[in-house]
Amino acid sequence: MQSPSVKVALAQINVVVGDLQGNADRIIAQARQAHAAGVDLLLTPELALCGYPPEDLLLRPAFLAACGVQLMRIATELAGCDGLHVVVGHPMMREDGIVRERSWALPPCLNAASVLAGGHVRHTYVKRELPNYQVFDERRYFYSGRDAGLGPVVFDVRGVRFGLLICEDAWFDEPALATKAAGAEVLCVINASPFHVGKLEEREQRMAERARSSGLPLFYAHLVGGQDEVVFDGASFAMQADGTLAARAPMFEEALTVVEIDVASRRLSGSVAPELSFEAQVWQALVVGVRDYLGKNGFPGAIIGLSGGIDSALVLAIAVDALGADRVRTVMMPSPYTADISWIDARDMAERLGVRYDELSIVPEFDAFNATLAEDFKGLPLDATEENIQARIRGTLLMALSNKFGSIVLTTGNKSEMATGYCTLYGDMAGGFAVIKDVAKTLVFRLARWRNAQGREIIPERIITRPPSAELRPDQKDEDSLPPYAVLDAILARYMEQDQSIAEIVAAGFKPEDVERVTHLIKVNEYKRRQAPVGIRITHRGFGRDWRYPITSKFRA
Repeated sequence: MQSPSVKVALAQINVVVGDLQGNADRIIAQARQAHAAGVDLLLTPELALCGYPPEDLLLRPAFLAACGVQLMRIATELAGCDGLHVVVGHPMMREDGIVRERSWALPPCLNAASVLAGGHVRHTYVKRELPNYQVFDERRYFYSGRDAGLGPVVFDVRGVRFGLLICEDAWFDEPALATKAAGAEVLCVINASPFHVGKLEEREQRMAERARSSGLPLFYAHLVGGQDEVVFDGASFAMQADGTLAARAPMFEEALTVVEIDVASRRLSGSVAPELSFEAQVWQALVVGVRDYLGKNGFPGAIIGLSGGIDSALVLAIAVDALGADRVRTVMMPSPYTADISWIDARDMAERLGVRYDELSIVPEFDAFNATLAEDFKGLPLDATEENIQARIRGTLLMALSNKFGSIVLTTGNKSEMATGYCTLYGDMAGGFAVIKDVAKTLVFRLARWRNAQGREIIPERIITRPPSAELRPDQKDEDSLPPYAVLDAILARYMEQDQSIAEIVAAGFKPEDVERVTHLIKVNEYKRRQAPVGIRITHRGFGRDWRYPITSKFRA
């Protein structure tokens, strides 16, 4: 006779910060679908009710009160789903009312997970470990369950005792072991863990360690979708008690993944979606980031300044994959220094992808600026001033089109340029969303080749192979102003992402003059980055929430 089983579903959903009613509706729909499939327990991601990260919305009493109303609505509307237990992640106002007093002595609220069943909130667990690194800033908002004197939460579903943890709790032994000591036989971890390259492997390794150290099987329900600069990659999973993978949901898409627990053995059974390649993970993160930034903010489409170079070509390919060709418009804006092959390649790529393509010459405007400034600049040599004028004319034209038609300008600067300031304020930095802001130039080329290998060639080969140039003066090449990108990006990775000192980088074999030059450029261009649009984070140290350096600083090591 077959042993009875309990079905657990992982609701990998894409929610919107602040859309409390819409998020509640999505949770209700997932719960009803799960109930129809015979599921006994449904897990939603961390803070699924309000979206993650809600940031300073958590400081507003009205926001926390509205979350409470929607939580009760979910419980009421699912009252008819007999036997179904639903775990909902949500923020909760502290009972002492400190948020109403506007006191900054203690954080105002709790990061909670409530168990709903039979029309009621049966249990509520409060997160114990509050991360304050990389993109996380939870100690600003949340009071720890440990500090509040709140213990583990364990509940029974058809004879199996489940214990709750929230994200960071499961990265440490103590919360899991405390939950086991309270009687848990299975760990349920709800999560909102932003993507960066290598994060999936790190998560699965740490959760395997937690399963082995506790001796308990583990479920990991994870968020998916884009929110401002962060992307959540999904890939919810389940681990056996010995740390082996029992199930995994797809990456970068919504899914309802059902896993069965054999009641007698506590063994799990489910399907395992494949892990995507490095390039595929980065590509999907960028695509989801663009799709959700435009979709969740209501932009009808995107406008891209198409130059015939590799960066704008890559951004165009990402945008079309994210939005479809009909929602993307490209504009080529030739100057006196634009090479013929740039025109040809830009037109070629636009035709390959089927997007609208327009050409707006900036020669008349450039001549007009030069004429206006001729007296002031009399006797002075041409320099970056005239180069920046061209970039700013282009930025003005793109923003005018954006204002008139409502589409957002996608900027095309990469991480190597942002790091070194090889970009123009109010010029190529002008726009609403910086798609490849966290993509180093060497990775730009790698992604272009990867995308061309996924079927037909959409980025013309000459765009990939020609030497990069801003084309703002005759015969200009990027390497006139910067070290070769292979060298530059290696120094950036060591200095920015690994926090190595100048001396350590030189000791690794890099030329001292290159290291001094690159690190100097990083430091003196912080003021530019502070004025750059938000962009998609794909590394653990991207410009934005991950990068908090002062503009005015004399530290030079």
